[in-house]
Amino acid sequence: MKTDINQLTTESRNPASAHLDDMATADIVTLMNQEDAKVSQSIQSQIPAIAQAVDRIVTVFKAGGRLIYMGAGTSGRLGVLDAAECVPTFGTDPAMVRGIIAGGDQAMTVAVEGAEDSLTLGEQDLTALHLTEHDAVVGLAASGRTPYVIGALKYANQVGATTISLACNEQAVISELADVAIEVAPGPEVLSGSTRLKAGTAEKMVLNMLSTIAMVKIGKVYHNLMIDVKPTNEKLVIRAKHIIELATGVDAVTAASLFDAANQDVKTAIVMALADVDVTTAQQRLQQADGVVRDAL
Repeated sequence: MKTDINQLTTESRNPASAHLDDMATADIVTLMNQEDAKVSQSIQSQIPAIAQAVDRIVTVFKAGGRLIYMGAGTSGRLGVLDAAECVPTFGTDPAMVRGIIAGGDQAMTVAVEGAEDSLTLGEQDLTALHLTEHDAVVGLAASGRTPYVIGALKYANQVGATTISLACNEQAVISELADVAIEVAPGPEVLSGSTRLKAGTAEKMVLNMLSTIAMVKIGKVYHNLMIDVKPTNEKLVIRAKHIIELATGVDAVTAASLFDAANQDVKTAIVMALADVDVTTAQQRLQQADGVVRDAL
């Protein structure tokens, strides 16, 4: 395990950017683009672990549990962002996927002194959420050694919750505390130690996979369409109707009619069209199929 921060790859200097402050703007842009290209490559070796983590999360969701991201600084903000996006994208209850950042909501925009250095604050935040063995906790730390995340994972293990870690260094401390450990190491940053760059991008990409694929597996997607999108504004109403068109092959007028008849529920409208049933029957089929359109059909 790497506990000394100065030993971490994320803290080391990148030889390619040694003269960053003396480089032409276009050259810096080119360099950053080249370095960012390494991020997806660094994820390749972690695909088995990511897939395992997704399967664990799916099991948690099917048992009525929650997915809880825990992190500090950039990692915490990325967790909060991914959790927030699940609500409009997949129509989830806000409690189903939660993002918790060390220091609370104010830490989203202003650094909270000492919050990430506390070994007990993570436990306190999870206690406040009434964590149970049915939940999954994902500890996010680019360094892999953030005390806040260490404390959170230790407490989650005590409770019996599913634990997953995501670090941007190999041999991370938090990897030793998780049921499933993901270590994505994209290498030294262009700006030494600025983990909001490649490390942050790597974390965002993995979080995209965890939440999106888990939602696919619990029936929030039909083919590759967001069928649980909630039409809360004009853009989303238009998108919802278009999804009905794409999923069923009906024209725009018919899709709009189905949308209204289904009380603006895209899943119900799709089942109505493809199974040629009324709204009540479509709703019953979906309920019996746990919301999975393919099974309802």
